[in-house]
Order: sequence, then C-alpha cells, then structure tokens
Amino acid sequence: MATIVPDVNEVKLKALEAFTSKFKEHANICVCAPGRVNLIGEHTDYNEGFVMPMALPMVTVVVGKLGSDNKYKIFSLDKSIGQSNYYEFEATSRKNIKPGEPKWVNYVKGCIAHFACDVPPFKIVIASTVPVGAGLSSSAALEVATYTFLEALTGVKPSRVEDKILACQRVEHEFAGVPCGIMDQFVSVMAKEGYALLLDCRDLTTKQIPMSQIKDYAFLITNSNAPHKLSSSAYRERRDCCYEAAKKLNKKSLREATIDDIRVLEEQKAPEEMIKRARHVVTEIQRALDAAAALEKGDFNEFGRLMNESHDSLRNDYEVSSAELDALVTAARGVDGVLGSRLTGAGFGGCTVTLLKKEAIDEAVKRIKAKYTGNAVFYIASPAMGCRVLDVN
Repeated sequence: MATIVPDVNEVKLKALEAFTSKFKEHANICVCAPGRVNLIGEHTDYNEGFVMPMALPMVTVVVGKLGSDNKYKIFSLDKSIGQSNYYEFEATSRKNIKPGEPKWVNYVKGCIAHFACDVPPFKIVIASTVPVGAGLSSSAALEVATYTFLEALTGVKPSRVEDKILACQRVEHEFAGVPCGIMDQFVSVMAKEGYALLLDCRDLTTKQIPMSQIKDYAFLITNSNAPHKLSSSAYRERRDCCYEAAKKLNKKSLREATIDDIRVLEEQKAPEEMIKRARHVVTEIQRALDAAAALEKGDFNEFGRLMNESHDSLRNDYEVSSAELDALVTAARGVDGVLGSRLTGAGFGGCTVTLLKKEAIDEAVKRIKAKYTGNAVFYIASPAMGCRVLDVN
C-alpha cells in the first residue's frame, strides 16, 4: 500500500519537542511550507512557459524563537545529514552572510541574506516529511518555510508576495548553486488546498485550477529511490541549449516559438540536440495549457493522454528520463484504470506521477512492485495548502 504521510500536526509536535529538548525552552513560532509535484509542464519554467504543479501534504516545519545571544542556532532532524545536523554562527548584517559548509545550512543562510531586513539572532529546529532528492522540491520547502519563519520573527513582510518568491529563488541560485526556475518556490507560497496552480513563468500570473471534481480519481506519486543524476552542469547544458535555440530563431525565449519554428531550425541545419530540446519545450508549453483546460472540464482521459505525451517527450527529446523512471511509467501504464503516467521534476531519478481511478490504486502499486527492481515508495497525493503560520499549542 501507499505510504501514509504524517499529518502536519505530527511533524509540528515532533519539532516542538525536539526544540525543547535541544534548547531547554519552548518555541513560540511555528511555520510550514509544502513540497510539490508538477503535474505537467516540465523544463518550461526557465523558457518563460507554463507549468502546473500542486502542493503536497508533505511539508517542512520550522519552529523557533528569538535568540538570547548574538548567534543563529540551527538544528535539523533530517537523518540523512548525519552528525552535522547542528550549526551556529554569528548574527550579522545580511551583506556579510556567505555560503559555506555544511551545505544544508546554506538554504537558511540564503534566506537571511535575502530577507527584507537584517535578522536578529534566533534558534530553530527544522523537521520535514518532503523526501530529499526525489524531485518533490524539498529545497524550496525549506527556503519558503525559513523565509516564513523570518517574517513571523521580525514582523516584516515584503509588499508583494512575488518578492518573497523571488528572494527564495535567489537563495537557490546564489547559495545552493542551482539555476532553477521559479515554479517550486511559487507553488510552495501560493498553493490553495483543492487546487492545482497554472503558472505563467513569463509574467508570473497564476490561475487556480479547481480539482474538487477529481473525487473518483487520484494522483499516485512513486518515488524511484534513485537519486537525481541530473547534475547542475547537465541542467545548465539543457537550459543554455534552449537559450541558444531562441537566439537562433530571434525570439526572446522559446515561449514565443511554434512548431513551425522547429522546422526552421531543421532547415537551418541546427544541431540535432538543439532541435530536440526546443521541440520538447514548444510542445510541452502547449500541453500544459491543454491539460489545464482538460482538468477544468473534468476530462481526465485527455489529461492522462497529455501526461503520457509529456513523459515520452522528456524521454526522447529532452533526454532527462532514466531506466528507473521509464520502468515505473511502463508498469503503471499497463494497469487498467491508469489514465497517464510521467516523470515529474528535473528527471534522471526522483519520482513519477500517475493519474488513475481510485479503484485501481492497489493494483497499480502491486504491479509496479512486481515489475520494478528498485525499492519504490508510494504516496497518494491531493492538492494541499501553501506556506502558513501554525499555532504552537
């Protein structure tokens, strides 16, 4: 059966208890921010296209309070970071905060450095149910949760919510060294329970896509437990290839390109790799729009078909799938009641997302376990709420 994700209140309680144990006092601020699954629209965000993610019930919780000395004290409950799960450093001006070791602390440091004002000393405990390295945006959940904590600590909020989102994206760029798009931070901040989020990555406008009509269907997220192999250099190569294709077509971005422009690249004898990358982006942008329209009409068969097309394009043209992800998708598609299945996230590891009838969930899990040689973990996903302050009681 699918894994039951701990309720946010369970995670909160665990973090509060850890804070009391670690610091011998009680926390008075508690916030959370969710991970996300992208339903469709992959590698379109940095091409000014459309994406359609939804927030997950998996969250990162930050609990803490103002510090009594001139230090930032950070304790993580993440077992994967081993003995380096506590770190403290001098509270100082934002401009003096620089990335360093251990790397996981850089997400917190970056939020301090890019916050709207200098941040007073604090002590925090971080707890999360968002799996690391699964393509479900654990880093954005940490950034947004930390930024939300700093808002609660200082009482300072940016005048525009977009400024918070962009600040968290800069943390990823400048402190984690990952040239990500804007999607992950956007949905972690803006998500509404019961809705997917259609985001225009060119002008940052959004449309909430209601999913209450999905009662007979579900999204099954399958974690391959094959960590991401898409390195920062491979990510940059694909991103830069898209930028070069747009430049060759005299377009600001591939958002402005059409299928006819792909034929132009072919006539210009552009490198085959460039043609394939551009073709994926152009067709994926349109698929995201078509998928949103299908979901609004309750046409889940069409939505599933578009998911299948998306995966095939990511595998064949963008070349970011893997043997593990392909095996999961193939196994899922062979089950009656499965409408569509695709990789989600950057690729080369991580998760797949499958749209299926609720009555087919058990059979899908059983078949995937039988066909997949790895150790897959399964989650039933429903669209959850974005970041928020929680009651500490």
